[in-house]
Amino acid sequence: MIQTKTKKAKLLQFNAILLPILISQLGLFSMNFFDTVMSGQVSPADLAGVAIGSSIWVPIFTGLSGILMALTPIVSQYVGAKENYKISKAVIQSIYLSLMITIVIIIFGLLFLQLILQSMNLESDVRNIAFHYLKALSLGLIPLFVYNVLRYFIDGLGETRTTMMITLLSLPINLFFNYVLIFGKLGFPKLGGVGAGYASAITYWCILFIAIYVIKKFQPFSNYNLFSRIQKVSFEAWGRLLKIGIPIGFSIFFETSIFAAVTLLMSEFDTNTIAAHQSALNFASFLYMIPLSISMALTISVGFEVGAKRYRDAMHYSYIGISQAILISLLSAVGLFIFIDQVARIYTNDSTVLLLTKQFLFFAIFFQLSDAIAAPIQGALRGYKDVNSTFILAFVSFWVIGLPLGYCLANFTNFGAFGYWIGLISGLAVGAVCLILRLTYIQRKKFVSINKGEPST
Repeated sequence: MIQTKTKKAKLLQFNAILLPILISQLGLFSMNFFDTVMSGQVSPADLAGVAIGSSIWVPIFTGLSGILMALTPIVSQYVGAKENYKISKAVIQSIYLSLMITIVIIIFGLLFLQLILQSMNLESDVRNIAFHYLKALSLGLIPLFVYNVLRYFIDGLGETRTTMMITLLSLPINLFFNYVLIFGKLGFPKLGGVGAGYASAITYWCILFIAIYVIKKFQPFSNYNLFSRIQKVSFEAWGRLLKIGIPIGFSIFFETSIFAAVTLLMSEFDTNTIAAHQSALNFASFLYMIPLSISMALTISVGFEVGAKRYRDAMHYSYIGISQAILISLLSAVGLFIFIDQVARIYTNDSTVLLLTKQFLFFAIFFQLSDAIAAPIQGALRGYKDVNSTFILAFVSFWVIGLPLGYCLANFTNFGAFGYWIGLISGLAVGAVCLILRLTYIQRKKFVSINKGEPST
């Protein structure tokens, strides 16, 4: 990134950072998207099994990788402050931390995965598919977490086009192995939804090797000599990462785990309802990639300006990102409303599941409108390293307001399964309002500290 003087220059630079992030996020998400869609073409049981498996895995992965996401604002602030010599150590220590996280996940899975699935009211074939899907996916845990560290390093430098290219290279690999393993082509066994887990694991190893090659061979990444020598584990460095990363991780975990909780609570409904809910949730998550990408771009751009103590510029970037997110969300809402039938048919040809999916998608329209405000503000606050507020608000919005309200509506009214969506939409809307107030407070606080000549915090 470079310092910009005008709003037009900021808009151009912000979009230059944003577009590759968006393409990367859509690419990474498409792996789960294709897992769901292609598994659904085998049978409703495969679709539901992958849905349950994803509902368990996604909040764990996003929450723990959110801890490692602390590397992005750390790197961007080092760049803004012209302290590039500190970056290499931060990256290597993040890799060590990612390996430790992977070990914890594997131990947890060995001890509790079977118990979690057995505690759910699932049909036996759905439970079996979910278990073996997660077992296959676990073969790619190490490369997945290490790659995310390298990605946050690359993005923190503002070189988001590089991660975009790596992601685009990985998509054909994922699609190929999905095709041959799910459907049993080219002499491979037909594994159904379980094959999607193996395909993803293979893809994670590929993108890790590609990322390492790029970082070693191409500038500006090669300038940091990340792999030139072995560093000792620094618990002090881990402490700095965890101080920022744990609130980020919990914030993301509270947001993503709420969907897992809803899916688990909905196990009392039939397989068709679970499949329709997961299909609509999958598409809503697809749309969420837009505000999420804007959020990540804001963390980089705001962090860069905050590192250089240009707080007015940081505020301008915040306004640019939030405005774009709201505009795109409104356009997406109109498009989904018009093409709701076509979207539902992407996931299933079953008439019962199709009707239910369209009904769930209607609620997804309102969900993504609230996300368009909340997610970018979270990204801006992370650029300021203000992470505790997003953590608290995520917990309150989803677990104190959204889930209890959704449970009441689902079980004590005629809304049924749709009540959970109404509750989550309400909680997210409350959280969005509170985040607006928090960002306004932080920006005013920074301006006051500059006017008084006080050091920023």
